[in-house]
Amino acid sequence: MNKAKVYPWYFAAVSVLLYTALSVIPGIIGIGYSFTDWSAYSKELHFVGLKNFIKVFSASDDYLRYISNTLTFTVVTTVFKTGLGLLLAMILSKGVFGKNFHRATMYLPSVLPILVTGLTFTSILNPKYGFLNNTLRSLGLDFLAKKWLVDPKLAFGTVMTVDIWRGTGYIMTMLLVGILAIPKVYYEAASIDGANAWQKFKYVTLPMLRQTLAVTIVLNVLYGLKVFDIVYTLTNGGPGHRTEVMYTAVFKMMSKGLYAEGTTISSVMFIFMVIVGYFMVKILTRNEVVE
Repeated sequence: MNKAKVYPWYFAAVSVLLYTALSVIPGIIGIGYSFTDWSAYSKELHFVGLKNFIKVFSASDDYLRYISNTLTFTVVTTVFKTGLGLLLAMILSKGVFGKNFHRATMYLPSVLPILVTGLTFTSILNPKYGFLNNTLRSLGLDFLAKKWLVDPKLAFGTVMTVDIWRGTGYIMTMLLVGILAIPKVYYEAASIDGANAWQKFKYVTLPMLRQTLAVTIVLNVLYGLKVFDIVYTLTNGGPGHRTEVMYTAVFKMMSKGLYAEGTTISSVMFIFMVIVGYFMVKILTRNEVVE
C-alpha cells in the first residue's frame, strides 16, 4: 500500500481519537454528573433528574444574567473583531509603508498570555493610579476619567473592549492570509470591466473570502461562549456579578464544592456550543462550491 495515502488517514485517526479522549468523553461524563447531587460535602452520589437544570434556568437565580452576559459578550466581540479585523486586513494587504511592522504590531496582543493582559489593563485602568485616568487628568479631561472596571455601568463594556483589542489582530492575520491567497487575475479582470474599489471588495474579495470568514466567525462565537480567563483576570465577575459569565460561574461553583451545579452549567454550554457550531458552519458554507 502506498505510504503517501496511508499517512493522512493515520494522522486523521489519531486526531479524532485525541479529540474524543480529551473533549468528547469528558463532556459526556460531565453531562452524566449533572443529573446527580455530586458535591464536596457528601461521599454519596444520588440521581436527582432535572433538578440542577431547572435551577440553572430558574428566573429566581442569577443564571439568566450569566447567560445574557455570555451571549452579549459573544455577539459584541464577534462583530467588532471580525469587522475591525477585516478592515485592517484590507488596509495591510495593500502597499502600505512598513506593513510588515504594522502586521506584527497588530498581531502581538493575541500572543500575550491572558494573565499578562489582565494584570496590565488592571493597572492601566486603575481609577486612582492608572495610566489612562492620569493621562486624561493631565490633559485637563478629568470628566473622562472613570472607574472603568469598578463602575457597574462601565465594567462589562470595558472587559469586552479589552478582549476586542486582544483578539482583533489574530482575526486580521487569518483574513489577511485569505486575502493574499486570492489570485490577482480576478482583480485585474474586474478593473478591465470598470469595477471600482467597493465593487471589487463586494464581488471579488468577499465571495473568495467566504470560507475564511466562516472559520473566523465560528471560532469567535465558540470563544465567546466559553470565555472565562479575560473576565476572571480583569473583574472576577464583579462588580456585583455585572460581568459574570457562564464559565466564571462554573469556576465559582466548583470552588465552593458544588460540583453537580458546576457540571450542569458546563454541560448546558457544551451542548449549546456543539449545536451552534454545527449550524453556523452549515449556514456560512451553504453556498460553497465543491470542486
